[in-house]
Amino acid sequence: MTVQNATPFVLTDEERTLLPTDEDVDFYIEHGWYLSKKLFTDEEIDLLESASERFYGGHRDRTLPVHPAKLAYWKPEHGPVQRHNDYIHYEDDTIGGILRKPLLGAVAARLAEAEEIRAFQSTLIYKPPAAGEQSNIVPWHFDRHYWATSLSERMLTAFIPFHHCGEEMGTITMVDGSHKWKETAAQDTTSLHFAERDRSELDRMLEENAAYNGAEVRKVAMVIPKGHVSFHHCRTYHGSGANVSDRPRRAISFHLQDGENRYRDFRRSDGTQVAYNHDVLVRKTAQGTPDYSDPEFLPVLWRSS
Repeated sequence: MTVQNATPFVLTDEERTLLPTDEDVDFYIEHGWYLSKKLFTDEEIDLLESASERFYGGHRDRTLPVHPAKLAYWKPEHGPVQRHNDYIHYEDDTIGGILRKPLLGAVAARLAEAEEIRAFQSTLIYKPPAAGEQSNIVPWHFDRHYWATSLSERMLTAFIPFHHCGEEMGTITMVDGSHKWKETAAQDTTSLHFAERDRSELDRMLEENAAYNGAEVRKVAMVIPKGHVSFHHCRTYHGSGANVSDRPRRAISFHLQDGENRYRDFRRSDGTQVAYNHDVLVRKTAQGTPDYSDPEFLPVLWRSS
């Protein structure tokens, strides 16, 4: 079943006032992150939360035809760890419909300076209120490393909490300006997800890259009011800490691609071909490569008229 956006790519006069200003775009270009105005109503956010609870209870509007090898997919038998569930925009129509709100795509298009924005991946996240739970700690990383099969350097992520989200809940934290850093060296292992790597190694990589660029590691914990969204560039280092509050931190990490993004063949130095989860799901191009514009899994969120 193809998931289509039935809403025209138009904004109301009120929604247009919520777009990033030229100054906001300049800030994003300089710092690598942006905290939006209120893009979602309280009702929309509450609906995301209630739909997520139905999902955890077993509701699915559809399921993936195959489960890719590295799919993040929490199940109740995994216990009280941090929950990650990929492709939530595909499996749940309520959540997918809210995520396809044209305003969100329009904001991303302004920041990425793109004519079109498509979904790339969406992950439903539940961080339990357990100060000592090690799975709650997300080490320093940047998303571009895991998107080695994508051509674009303008991809970005929208982090959408289902409530006011501050430091006590283990909010997302940015390393300011790190998207402009040059890496010390290209390493094959950087295409491996942070869950597959040693946390101390990732901490060391952050410090080494900062030193290589003569930069200070300046960490900015995003305090995100309900209905607001935190955006970050695909090369911005980020992570998150423990949830020491008395309630779970609920959110969706919504990865976005500009309309010019395409699949590219990427191989490690030993010849191993890197694959992203999409590659076994999406349709093929005329050249036989994965089509990262497949509307069934990667719908268009915004297109300029």
